[in-house]
Amino acid sequence: MATCPPHPSYPSAPTDGAPAAGPLRHAHWWQRPWVRYGAPTTLLAISGLVILALVREETGTEGFLVGLGLALLPVPLLIASFRWLDRVEPGPWRNLVFSFAWGACAAALIAIVANSFATRWIATATADPSSADTLGATVIAPVVEETAKAAAVLLVFLFRRRDFTGIVDGVVIAGVTATGFAFTENILYLGTAFGTDQLTGGSGIASVTAATFFVRIIMSPFAHPLFTVLTGIGFGVAALSADRQHIRRVAFPLAGLLLAMGMHAMWNGSSAFGEYGFFAVYAAFMVPIFGLLTWLVIWTRQRELRTVRAELPAYAVAGWLSPAEPYALGSMRARRIARQYARRHAGKAAAREVARYEAYATSLAFLRHRARRGRAGPDFAVREMELLAALWRRREAARPALDHAARITAPPVPVTAPPWPMPGAYGHGYAYGQVSPYGQAPAYGQAPAYGQPAGYAPQPAQYPAYNPYRS
Repeated sequence: MATCPPHPSYPSAPTDGAPAAGPLRHAHWWQRPWVRYGAPTTLLAISGLVILALVREETGTEGFLVGLGLALLPVPLLIASFRWLDRVEPGPWRNLVFSFAWGACAAALIAIVANSFATRWIATATADPSSADTLGATVIAPVVEETAKAAAVLLVFLFRRRDFTGIVDGVVIAGVTATGFAFTENILYLGTAFGTDQLTGGSGIASVTAATFFVRIIMSPFAHPLFTVLTGIGFGVAALSADRQHIRRVAFPLAGLLLAMGMHAMWNGSSAFGEYGFFAVYAAFMVPIFGLLTWLVIWTRQRELRTVRAELPAYAVAGWLSPAEPYALGSMRARRIARQYARRHAGKAAAREVARYEAYATSLAFLRHRARRGRAGPDFAVREMELLAALWRRREAARPALDHAARITAPPVPVTAPPWPMPGAYGHGYAYGQVSPYGQAPAYGQAPAYGQPAGYAPQPAQYPAYNPYRS
């Protein structure tokens, strides 16, 4: 399979008109829209109806509604967190919708059916229902659930490859999938706990519902996302690998999946470590690993911004971007200011165009970065021209906003005093900023105010900080 050269040339910007986006590629039957969108939608819809019936049968209508209301609480926060991590190169919403729906419907259905079957089979084979439940929770459930959730990451990796370019994309897809899975699982656990309270008369903070809510919603809403994020990191490393590195592209996703299973098994088996086993595992493993992964993802996000700022100046030299755009596109604050400027002066449609411009420019920088490292595919030239054409069509709306953001956010460059003496009045030499006996000269670029009396000497003033983006 041919790949692009390590250092492909930069195309020149057109002098008039819009650039061609490249030749159209033949689409196979499985790439047609009705197959790509119709088949997954049908599968997820059927899975959703089946899982709805199973959970409602297990919890009852009232328990289902209570569980649904309580399980919804952490979902917006988790989705917003993963979306924030993905702000450098935001993927399309359809990928997130698919991932959440897969976790909530397909993965949850697979887990319920497989876990129930495996637990019953173990109980029958060993004639010990209690040990079957423990074995099912610590061995069977982690394997089944993490594999079912990893299937969503694999599908996006294979069929939405353009949107899956690195570690952050793997973390986001895996985290959203696990959020959907935890949502359905929380409905089941909270609804069942509510039914137990209805039978036993439990109420208040001593109720089973309150205890379940505290453990699953307050203390560990990130548990399932944390497990599956390990799988996502493995796929993200595979996405950064070259096509010829077959072992690396297979080994890292499998290693991430095994780590996710192991951590899930340790979490489920924490109750076997004694009365305070849950809290010990939570404090010793869950919180530190959560902090470590959060640091890793944020560091990766900052590295992506540095890549954008390093790769785009060459396109500015070639005429595709203005000189200030690479700086603005490499700063999240400048991007936000650009969108706000466009919304304030041209409306929401212009702000959306600026956001799309930022996303396309980021994808272009990552594509060029992979090409320089010899990791871009054979369609590099076609993809590059598609992105450049998308930028060129939006340049009229985006450039004024990005130039304004660059002027606002560019750091000032301090100007120091020259080491040589400055000539004073009547040939006397005085150091920079020194007051002569005949009165102090005004600072550079500053004159006495209009109407001041003769002999007026202004107060000592420093040179203003120089900013190359300020007009």
